[in-house]
Amino acid sequence: MGLDFVKTPFQQEWYNKVGKLADKFAKREKHYDIHGTFPFNNIEQLKEAGYTSLTIPKQFGGQNISLYELVLLQEKLAQGDGATALSIGWHIGCVMDITEKSRWGHNMLTYLCDQVKKGKLINRAATERQTGSPTRGGKPQTYAKKKNSNWIINGRKTFTTMAPTLDFFLVSAAVDDQLCEFLIPRDSTGVRIEEAWDTMSMRGTGSHDLVLDQVEVEEKFLVERNTRERKGLANGWLLHIPACYMGIAIAARNYALHFAHTYSPSSISGPISELPNIQRMTGEMELELMQARHFMYSVAERYDTSQDKQLLIPELGAVKHVVTNSAISVVDKAMRILGAQSLFNDRPLERYYRNVRAGLHNPPMDDAVIGTLAQHAFSEITNKESNIQSTKKE
Repeated sequence: MGLDFVKTPFQQEWYNKVGKLADKFAKREKHYDIHGTFPFNNIEQLKEAGYTSLTIPKQFGGQNISLYELVLLQEKLAQGDGATALSIGWHIGCVMDITEKSRWGHNMLTYLCDQVKKGKLINRAATERQTGSPTRGGKPQTYAKKKNSNWIINGRKTFTTMAPTLDFFLVSAAVDDQLCEFLIPRDSTGVRIEEAWDTMSMRGTGSHDLVLDQVEVEEKFLVERNTRERKGLANGWLLHIPACYMGIAIAARNYALHFAHTYSPSSISGPISELPNIQRMTGEMELELMQARHFMYSVAERYDTSQDKQLLIPELGAVKHVVTNSAISVVDKAMRILGAQSLFNDRPLERYYRNVRAGLHNPPMDDAVIGTLAQHAFSEITNKESNIQSTKKE
């Protein structure tokens, strides 16, 4: 699956490159999952392929891939290793977000892009145990204070994906009553990684805790003030998340179909793929994948061409909700096709089953998406009624 969404020679070239990498990563995924270790080899190969700099704008010397292309490649990569895809997705998505919104100064944007072209990696560090997900609006306990012309930052962040190999941490911190973001180089004094990542899902993402103890950075590394203003902006880059979980679901689907086509127990004549119940579950998987994928790619394409991306906020959230929940359903059906065979550790389905559920806890959360859709629906009604009243007065 997937070739039907490739549209250009450029996309085909990169789709093939990523496909070859995904095949290699698939052979290592079990090892990283069992041991809960970080896939350094995978990340290095992505760097060597030029993948980590694909979202740099052309004016800064990059390829400036579209959101559609990001989704296409991330989905393919996740078919090989979901944890690797989610990890690198945060990096390339973060670069896309920073450069697209252009809320940094030109000098720091240039600096970041130059560093990324050299193979450096970045990710946001925003979540904290005390405040939970930053999308809920809690004020971070991490804080920054001025010391002469520099800043001193203290705090702890959780869910810092790719912590073992990140070169820069984009840290949210309170400066008095204002929420700001600091770009903190890994080699800054006082930066420490505490290996706290021990979960049932996405064990290879290395999402450890980032500890900041009297970290001192220059004034220029305060890259954004009043980040609450950014909260209401459209975040197309976050579609790297549903793309990842869709890739895992496709991998589960492919494995289940191969099993059904080749497994023939002595109790029946022919493979189980000919059984009515297997046919039904397969058809249901195909339908869910078609609906979710067409929705995801359609919204991504609309985002790329839209003159007012803010209008797509409800749909962007809906994509994450629909795709993630559809992916969970598809993996569940794939396991039902295999039956008890799906539970064995020597088969990848139990890993897909665990990994795909992590999508429920990536932003935006399901309840927030549903709430946004409801608010959007009622605002349309209110606006229509207001227009009617205005017309009557005229």
